[in-house]
This record gives sequence, structure tokens and C-alpha cells, in this order.
Amino acid sequence: MKKLLLSSLLLASTAMTSAHAADYEIDYQGAHASINFKVKHLGYSWLTGRFNKFDGQFSYDEKNIEASKITVNIDTASVDSNHAERDKHLRDTDFLDVSKFTNAKFVSKKVMDMGDGKLKIIGDITLQGITKELIIDAEKIGEGDDPWGGYRAGFAGTTSIAMKDFGYKMDFGEIIFDLHIEGIRK
Repeated sequence: MKKLLLSSLLLASTAMTSAHAADYEIDYQGAHASINFKVKHLGYSWLTGRFNKFDGQFSYDEKNIEASKITVNIDTASVDSNHAERDKHLRDTDFLDVSKFTNAKFVSKKVMDMGDGKLKIIGDITLQGITKELIIDAEKIGEGDDPWGGYRAGFAGTTSIAMKDFGYKMDFGEIIFDLHIEGIRK
């Protein structure tokens, strides 16, 4: 009886520990996630935009943040700067060359807990067929039950890339990304 009770307690504590680890699907369809960018326009002002189509998933365990992982796939043709002619130019060979490179991808390699909900996410971004390491300064916004019976977790982050690193024909310097990711637990 003692062995059965001990085994049950051990199994229950293992289940409770692993209950904190969860996989999430990024909620891009509900407009609860966004990938925004800004880049200097000819050095005179900021051009801002976003990618309207992307998907991905992440795993997150508050007890073991270093084991977290994230993957995001971006449909490059979904670039939207709120100006049709400019978007056409952004999709052509001077910039995203969407006829050749239909998507961009980010895959994390390491997540570091910086304390107070702050995270440093290190991973690889593949854009224009070129893969470079990227560091995202992120923060956990929150997590909990949603009104539809699901469970969500949300994060925000910022990062930047140098246009020259990805072979753009026109180089206006650095592209700054403002990221908002909310996931629904699977």
C-alpha cells in the first residue's frame, strides 16, 4: 500500500511539474499577433508597415524558460505599408523578391531568462535565402484563461536587421521590428 501511495504521489508531482510546459499556436487570425516594421525612408522619415500573413508556434514553461522554443513563418507577399504602389515595389526584386523568396522564417536556438519577465531570444532568421542570427529583446505580457474556454500566453519584443546583410538592392540601413505574439495553448 505504501508503494502504491508513494508511486501515486510521485506520478502526480511529475504530472504537476510538466503541466507548466505547454505548446501554443500563434493567434494571427484573431489579430492578436502582429509583425510590424519601420525603416527610414530616404533618411527623411519613417516608413512603417506589417506582414499580414504569418503563422507559427512556441513552447513555454515558466519553470524552465531556457527550454522554450519558437518558430515563425512569414508570407513575404503579405507585406503591407498601407500604400499599394509602394507595396508592389517592396515585393519586387529591389526588396523582398517574393516571386523567388515566398517566405521568411525565424527559428529560436536559445531563450534566456533575464528576470522580471524579460527574455532574450536568440535564433536564426532566413530572409532572401540568407540565414543570419537574430537577437530579440522580449518580455512576457501575461497568460491565463480566455473568454472562449482556451488558455493564452502573450509576449512582445523588438529586434532589428541590417538591410545590407540580406542582399537588398536598395539599402536604407536598419529595419526595426516590433513584435507582438499571443498564442493559444494546444
